[in-house]
Amino acid sequence: MSAENKTRQTPGHLESGGNGKPEQTQFDEEQLRAHSAQIQRDEEIAAMEERSRHQPPTIQRPPEVSPATPRKALVVVAVGLAVLIIAGAMTLIGHATHERALAMETERETIPTVAVVHPLAEKPDVELLLPGSLLAYETSPIYARTSGYLVRWYKDIGSRVQEGELLATIDTPEVDQELNQSRAARQQILAQLDLARISAERWENLRKTDSVSAEEADTQTSGYKQAQANLAAADANVRRLEQLEGFKKVYAPFSGVITKRNVDPGALINAGSGAAGNGAAATGTYGPELFDIARIDPLRVYTSVPQAYAPFIKVGAETYITLQEFPGEKFKAKVVRTADAIDLNTRTLLTEVDVPNKDGRLLPGSFGEVHFDVGSNVNKVTVPVNAMLFRAQGSQIAVVGPDNKIQLRPINIGKDYGTSLEILAGVSVSDRVVINPPDSLEQGQQVNVAPAPPGEDEGQLSPQQPNAQSQQRGNAQ
Repeated sequence: MSAENKTRQTPGHLESGGNGKPEQTQFDEEQLRAHSAQIQRDEEIAAMEERSRHQPPTIQRPPEVSPATPRKALVVVAVGLAVLIIAGAMTLIGHATHERALAMETERETIPTVAVVHPLAEKPDVELLLPGSLLAYETSPIYARTSGYLVRWYKDIGSRVQEGELLATIDTPEVDQELNQSRAARQQILAQLDLARISAERWENLRKTDSVSAEEADTQTSGYKQAQANLAAADANVRRLEQLEGFKKVYAPFSGVITKRNVDPGALINAGSGAAGNGAAATGTYGPELFDIARIDPLRVYTSVPQAYAPFIKVGAETYITLQEFPGEKFKAKVVRTADAIDLNTRTLLTEVDVPNKDGRLLPGSFGEVHFDVGSNVNKVTVPVNAMLFRAQGSQIAVVGPDNKIQLRPINIGKDYGTSLEILAGVSVSDRVVINPPDSLEQGQQVNVAPAPPGEDEGQLSPQQPNAQSQQRGNAQ
């Protein structure tokens, strides 16, 4: 029976029989469709296999080449080795060049770069102006030479006294009693001396007649000499106490003015260095210093002249002094002495100038300015203040030489203008001075010089570092 007949009969059968099963019929149909699809795929696979058997091959075998001869093979190997050697050599050369460039760059980085300026020239000075303090020509503290109580003082601070004038009186009861005792002891010794003299003479006469032995006579003579020595000691003690009695009155050692008084009546006075203190009246303790006296005519002025001007300072030269409290006034003075030696630390010449002060207008301790007429041709320059180095050897500056190596030079500073310094010796306008030098700079160290900023010539002072001449004019105004 064919499939078509089965299909036809199946519905009739389902319809004719009341007991048929529709689910079975549906399952058979699905199997039929799956079988048909499998048959179709098998046919397609068979067709593809048939086509692949009749398709020509796409990969062709390479043409056969005859084997190379041994000589050609050696040439090829040699060329390959040469290429490898050249490539290796080029690689090594490249690495060496890179390392050399890196070393040079590292070396350049280790060399510090500094900024430089050229010092500015100044006109030579005709007058040298230096600061100085006015000091008393002589000053002396006055102490008590005897112990006791202050009875009275006669001069107070500001009093002008003459040499030998009475300043104070001290009561010394203990010294008085010691003097009386020493005088009485002297009288006793004097009486013993008379007895010793008489005994020595008597025994000397007895010795002439051999009534006594020589030893006994010598003993009496020795006793007489001892009595003489005791009298001399007693006389010295009496004179000492009499001198202490003389110190009961305190006198001025020279003419001057009393600048300090440290005692009041009734105060206990100790001879020499006694109670500590310095006139502390509130605590009741007084030091050994009674007065301070100063000679104020003339006054001394000590000033330090820079080394560059030292040859122009002559003893006996006339000069003058000015003070702020006396504007427009000039007080005549004279150079009286110099140290005749340059100080190793400051490179200056210590100079003393005396100023007459008969009217007492000038006060000791005042600050003034000494004007020296030097008329020198000292070449001076100014450098920024931030160019100075402070070393153990003194003030120095770093100068870059023609070979870009550091030269540390000691300098002699004249005036300080605040932002710049006047240098009297050590540099010139042609030098390249390092500004803001690091503390690590050493003599002979290699450096690189930083290029000048755009719009500025190399080595010019910046606007923040004004010319010293303009600064000096501003100070004068």
